[in-house]
Amino acid sequence: MTADVVETVPVPRRRRTRLLPYLLSLPALIVCIGILVPFVTAIYYSLLRYRLNMPMMKGFIWFQNYIGFASDPEFWNTVRVSLLYTALTVGVEVLLGLAIAVLLQRQTRFNNLASVLLLLPLMTAPALAALMWKLMTNPGFGILSYLLQLLGITNFKWASDPSSALFTVVLVDVWVYTPFIMILLLAGLRSLPRQPFEAAALDGVPRRFVFFRITLPMLAPYLMTAALFRLLDSIQQFDIIYSMTQGGPGNTLLVFQVRAYLDFYQYTNVAKSAALLMILWAITYILSNIFVKQHLKLRERARGLA
Repeated sequence: MTADVVETVPVPRRRRTRLLPYLLSLPALIVCIGILVPFVTAIYYSLLRYRLNMPMMKGFIWFQNYIGFASDPEFWNTVRVSLLYTALTVGVEVLLGLAIAVLLQRQTRFNNLASVLLLLPLMTAPALAALMWKLMTNPGFGILSYLLQLLGITNFKWASDPSSALFTVVLVDVWVYTPFIMILLLAGLRSLPRQPFEAAALDGVPRRFVFFRITLPMLAPYLMTAALFRLLDSIQQFDIIYSMTQGGPGNTLLVFQVRAYLDFYQYTNVAKSAALLMILWAITYILSNIFVKQHLKLRERARGLA
């Protein structure tokens, strides 16, 4: 009887039914190929000796590009500056974003308007924001330099001096991306369950104790998520640093992305540029894994508190 039913189904329809799972998975397959092809290409070039201006020298040298970095002081300076920039921007942005989110936690008209206005820097393209800050910090006619002079601080060179260049680009990064942290934490604060706070209010628990022992532990997963997003972006920062300083003065701000860009376009060293980006990928992968594991632990702990 079953065989009779199968035989009565038209052959084209049966073929379409068999092909349907493959057709549905086709977009995911295309996305995977689109991700893997550039990645594998970068690995391939990182194993070569290859300069665009000397194609006859092209050849496999396997891991020599990576081994060469180990004895290169410029490379270790790039690692140091990249990690320092990431730690400073993520740390300051999380603290500032948390403080602003706590201030705007109550849903009033003023707080809602303020939260919308504070999002304006986030709507500005990072390169455009960098150029705007470059004008404002110009030692000759920048408004920020003028304000510093009113305070008695003269000859402050902002991004053009090695001692203050890192501070300046971190300041711009904080201005652009702190609203991103703020809006994530504000959403987290407003979604926390009210019962623990109502119980603490009934018992007369001090507000400082409530913040550190109830609010922060329950908000920790949101903090970790916001910090992870910013970490992934900060360690690969290019727009702000290159637009303001091109990695200088000297090698002060030669982070991974800027150095890889200069190696490729200025020195035409494709292989070295690809090797740098692969090392950056490895560092990002390790840091994100650490964050994700911590995030899962904190989420479980927060569920226990809720």
